[in-house]
Amino acid sequence: MISANLQRFYSGGAWVDPVGAARLDVENPATEAVLGQVALGTAQDADRAVAAARAAFEGFSLTPVADRIALLERILAEYDARAEDFAQAMRLEMGAPITWAREAQVWAGQVHLQATIAAAKDFVWEEAQGSTRIVREGIGVCALITPWNWPLNQIVCKVAPAIAAGCTMVLKPSEIAPLSAILWAEVCDAAGVPAGVFNLINGTGPEVGAYLSSHPEVDMVSFTGSTRAGVQVALNAAPSVKRVAQELGGKSANIILPSADIAGAVAQGVAAIMSNTGQSCDAPTRMFVPRASVAMAHRAAVAAVGAIVIGDTNDAAVTMGPLVSRAQFDKVQGLIAQGIAEGATLVCGGLGRPVGMRAGHYARPTIFGDVTPDMVIAREEIFGPVLVILPYDTVEDAVRMANDTVYGLAAYVQGDVVQARAVARQLRAGQVNINGPDWDVFAPFGGYKQSGNGREYAGWGIHDFCEIKAMVGFGS
Repeated sequence: MISANLQRFYSGGAWVDPVGAARLDVENPATEAVLGQVALGTAQDADRAVAAARAAFEGFSLTPVADRIALLERILAEYDARAEDFAQAMRLEMGAPITWAREAQVWAGQVHLQATIAAAKDFVWEEAQGSTRIVREGIGVCALITPWNWPLNQIVCKVAPAIAAGCTMVLKPSEIAPLSAILWAEVCDAAGVPAGVFNLINGTGPEVGAYLSSHPEVDMVSFTGSTRAGVQVALNAAPSVKRVAQELGGKSANIILPSADIAGAVAQGVAAIMSNTGQSCDAPTRMFVPRASVAMAHRAAVAAVGAIVIGDTNDAAVTMGPLVSRAQFDKVQGLIAQGIAEGATLVCGGLGRPVGMRAGHYARPTIFGDVTPDMVIAREEIFGPVLVILPYDTVEDAVRMANDTVYGLAAYVQGDVVQARAVARQLRAGQVNINGPDWDVFAPFGGYKQSGNGREYAGWGIHDFCEIKAMVGFGS
């Protein structure tokens, strides 16, 4: 789905032409064909969008919560009506296989909208504390900077709670995959979002993202992306002391306990990585297995990779697509080469494209065994279809190695539930998944350490877009 608005921005309730003439090719990573060109914004475009958001904030922040919830419900209805357009957009812009685009990528936006609506209805907006009245109200104008790997998930997890809280906003999506964000703006327009409440500008991180994060009229930046870029956002925001919420990188541990069904747990772990071509910040990319079960784990991993179907992203049977860009492909290839050079056992996969693929940024699903914690492939976020398997002698050793990372976004434990709960308590991560649970969109999502700060999803996301006011002496 290529929108006619690809070279325009949405600002002040209208589609507007960009100030500058810069354009960027939008590529289909499955074919390397150019789909069109997206306009790249400038500081002047950002100023126009921020000014529209600032002008709208006072009025919108005072609207009744019920009205804001009704607005989110209208957005959800428009979103549902265009679900297939969104799926096709993400198939084209990021190479998501069509079934995955429909059942995971589009679904994620839908369920997060539903969860935010439900949370807003139950949220404690005001409460009495003796004679003091505690009020939670929108923080102000928010700059929302989102990535390409889960486009709608991250857009909805920022825009929906910001609207619920009474904020106004400027969204800068990834310029690599802008199609779904433009469709989102069209949905907001069709749903009747008041002029200036939601604004969209495309552009690069170093130009538009950096400018928005330092803008004196922006009260908060919500950023999802790499830790490297997140550090720069925080530095840009510091002089104006604006709030910064960040969901950054990860190198998530998956501890398979001796009591687990080893083969089943390994298969589940492989599937969790490969489903989005390894391009998920919370993917369980470090698998810890009992040393006595290493050979079994390797066989199970090879079998799980053998079940992956790679091919035309418009084929409903395909389960893994390409990496998003040539730059991402080259990065992943470099780290696979690093793993081979470091002496890890190449259990399957390796360098180059999968057999039969002559075009597109497809990488081979790759499993490394006999990995040690000091190896680069065990420490750096690869962001591709690469799993590293590390053996351990005791559960205490597994926990120690799992926590030996600068990241702390997610972790996974599989095995006897009593022992798994005990291990989960010891892991330094913002979300720990025990025995393959269903995705809980009401659970807080965010990281420890260099994986970020703040939390997203449902009421937790609304909380981060609120200021807290204490009116002392208000009375009962």
